[in-house]
Amino acid sequence: MTKPHVGRVGLWTAFLDPLPAAAARETAAEIEALGYAAIWLPEVMMREALTASMLLLDGTERITIATGIANIWGRDPVSMSMAHKTISEAHPGRFVLGIGVSHQPIVEGLRRHDYRRPLEHMRGYLDAMDAAPYVAPAPAVPPVRVLAALRPRMLALAAEKADGAHPYLATPEHTARAREIVGPDAWLAPEQKVMVTTDAGAARVSARNYLQAYLGLPNYRNNLLTLGFDDDDFADGGSDRLVDSLVRHGDPDTAIASVKEHLEAGADHVAVQVLTVDGSSPMADWRELAPALTAL
Repeated sequence: MTKPHVGRVGLWTAFLDPLPAAAARETAAEIEALGYAAIWLPEVMMREALTASMLLLDGTERITIATGIANIWGRDPVSMSMAHKTISEAHPGRFVLGIGVSHQPIVEGLRRHDYRRPLEHMRGYLDAMDAAPYVAPAPAVPPVRVLAALRPRMLALAAEKADGAHPYLATPEHTARAREIVGPDAWLAPEQKVMVTTDAGAARVSARNYLQAYLGLPNYRNNLLTLGFDDDDFADGGSDRLVDSLVRHGDPDTAIASVKEHLEAGADHVAVQVLTVDGSSPMADWRELAPALTAL
């Protein structure tokens, strides 16, 4: 098990994907200059996560790029292993491969794969990655692999066969539970959404719009039901209690406090997803939050 040499706070963002490649590299370089430890990239319908990671690594010097997550149904385990080692050899210690089983509607509806026994499939996939041949130059630093994991069995698998876990749509309560399951040695890097605004009404409207797709996915809903929420919390786009837990809104101190809660609950690193009320670029908020977040 390898813990990456990554600082305590990174940015999780889908904002770089709509930008032309040159602009994405320039933005990543500015995020690096602000002092953030990592940039986490999604993968659904925009850039392919592994080539996007190499794109940003080539345009930066120090920051870690992490996939949150690369979908295992999108490439076979040999291809995933080769790409992982290729990127890790080119940029030693600066790439974290986050992989996951994704969600049934995405896997079956978009990718046209059969979403059966995802936990069993992931276990076999990891074994196949480990057994995959690779005769190109080996990475000088051991490649880092983490799993998208929410429920106890996937978290346990992350501790057994990966270097840790990247829970998404997480709360500090979940982080504390995850730390108990993965143990003290696994790297734990939850994602937390924040919105820097003191207009609670506008924040909740925007957050409900953003969360709509997530709250309809069984993996997220079932996990949240184990954290003290109930069916009533999912009605009408989500209760204030649920929305406020998943998207922490307020002044900058509120965003910073939410990250501290994850760290105090056992996180090694927090991937902060900064949202804006109008869906515009969060760059101004990244700049405002950087001095405090990068000092944690």
